[in-house]
Amino acid sequence: MPDHIKLFNTKTRALEDFKPLTDGYVSIYSCGPTVYHDQHLGNMRAAVFADTLRRMFISNGYEVKHVINITDVGHNVDDSDTGEDKMEKGATREGKTVWEIATMYSDAYFNDLQMLSIPLESYTFPRATDHIKEQIELIQTLEQKGYTYTTSDGVYFDTAHFKEYTTFAHLDVEGLRSGARVEENKEKRNITDFALWKFSPRDEKRQMEWDSPWGVGFPGWHIECSAMSMKYLGSHFDIHTGGIEHIPVHHTNEIAQSVCATGEAYVNYWMHNNHLLDTTGKMSKSNGEFLTLSTLREKGYDPLAYRYFLLTAHYRKELGFSFEAFDAASVAYTKLADFVRTHKSSDGAIISNYVDTVRSQLADDLATPEAIATLWKMLKDAEHSHADICATLIEVSIILGLGLEILEKDIVHVPNEVTELLSKRDTARSSKDFTESDRLRDEIATHGFSVKDTATGQELKKTARSL
Repeated sequence: MPDHIKLFNTKTRALEDFKPLTDGYVSIYSCGPTVYHDQHLGNMRAAVFADTLRRMFISNGYEVKHVINITDVGHNVDDSDTGEDKMEKGATREGKTVWEIATMYSDAYFNDLQMLSIPLESYTFPRATDHIKEQIELIQTLEQKGYTYTTSDGVYFDTAHFKEYTTFAHLDVEGLRSGARVEENKEKRNITDFALWKFSPRDEKRQMEWDSPWGVGFPGWHIECSAMSMKYLGSHFDIHTGGIEHIPVHHTNEIAQSVCATGEAYVNYWMHNNHLLDTTGKMSKSNGEFLTLSTLREKGYDPLAYRYFLLTAHYRKELGFSFEAFDAASVAYTKLADFVRTHKSSDGAIISNYVDTVRSQLADDLATPEAIATLWKMLKDAEHSHADICATLIEVSIILGLGLEILEKDIVHVPNEVTELLSKRDTARSSKDFTESDRLRDEIATHGFSVKDTATGQELKKTARSL
């Protein structure tokens, strides 16, 4: 087991030793989905990254409390304070109510998590619409401390009052001003100010709106994460995760409002996963065409092959998705699954040095590519039995979330004719009649079996299996 855990902290742009606020306990908040549409494969990279982090801590003896928010109100299409609310947009697209959209796509997200071996019972999933009271109270605190002002369309946070606002994302505010094509809200004091509470339009009734001290409306996107993380993890907690796209706006704003509300530090370690790229660049929902886990499953792939695919790259690196690359990962994952189905045994003993190596690699800022390489090195280790390697593979699978532990050993019925062909082939091999041996191998293949010659004899394997 590693002596210490190292994590790359976005706040300092450096690899740091992890020091929990409470010994043996780690608190994690992860930015979750806006449930106005299906989650694409890029969205699910963030979920796998967060779950791998949780599993790493658990495998090292930590108790983990992990919160993933469900955004079902307040997130505008351009990630700022203008444009249509994504939830309202989803309702219009589907011809359903916003509440129906929220339920439908939350359920779809939870189903995706389960397909990726992410256990729902290990997480807390608070919804923004269930925490309006907490968000209003947090805005009131900021108002009382002099950090807000009101315009005709909402209550805003005045970023000029938080001197460290630009530090986290290394923001160039002058560059933002010069690059702004249109100042959408002339009443904003600073280009970086953001909405805490938005007023409902005077000429229409929103499906999601609430009474507040400032008028009928709805919360801005950023305030929900501060309110819910503080409710479930306290005002100061260990780790916050999310995609790198959240750094310059969402997480910068979250830090500003949280620190100003409490007067203390908010999060010790910020961790961000990089993008999944397709042939057009960053995978997104903007063009209406994107890949989902359900798409992969409909094409005959095991969804856990996608988790394996993600783990072959480090979470801080861009990862390009193509079906050619994914096919290679799927074949590799299927080989692992087949090894477990073939060699699973109650007699297998875990090879501790391989498990310790994987734990150490994951403790080094989640070095999953190295852990995958260790796994394949183990499978080629001739000094250990297949049963022991299989037991160890299952143990590592639990740490990485590959789902191999739920597979059962194949009980294969071998037809009499195949048994007879194997006997004949064994005789041919003993006589060094390799031409006949190869012919019999080909004949065995017509019955749906492959034969591998090993030091202990012929190894028979059924080949007629699909993903």
